[in-house]
Amino acid sequence: MIPLRPSADHQTLLNLACRFPELDIMSAETCIAFLNAMADFQEAAAAYFSRYGLSMGKFTLLMQLFHADQQEITPSACADRAGVTRATITGLLDGLERDGWVKRKPIPGDRRMLRVELTKVGRERLVEMLPDHFCRTKKLTSYLTDAEKQTLIELLRKFQKGKSALLEQ
Repeated sequence: MIPLRPSADHQTLLNLACRFPELDIMSAETCIAFLNAMADFQEAAAAYFSRYGLSMGKFTLLMQLFHADQQEITPSACADRAGVTRATITGLLDGLERDGWVKRKPIPGDRRMLRVELTKVGRERLVEMLPDHFCRTKKLTSYLTDAEKQTLIELLRKFQKGKSALLEQ
């Protein structure tokens, strides 16, 4: 998936604001900068994870299982933690299981329930991948000081609080 990049410069926004007085130029520029940064990140992350036969979603799920270690974790718990539907998790698990990263097993005493765990091969692949991944994460943020990183985290959390404005009826 190639993310779309908004492309409205300051003059375009000024022209729009003349026509639509509700337009707050700084808010629009903030959203555009955020969306462009996310598009760049998603494109780079997709290319990076594809080297391992993964997507961002599959990697996120693998990390959940890695952190869960030997705890029983169900597909529905994975979906809840990731904030996606059970159908999405099922699709991700199908691919990961087909590629040998994970396996689903019945929970003893409840044949209707399944747990998900990393396979030995999946764990080994992930352990092999993570040092490079963490180095790349560090490089990604290397242009920021520690104080700027903390500020960015705080600002993004505030930005997330505004998402309900897009969901209102």
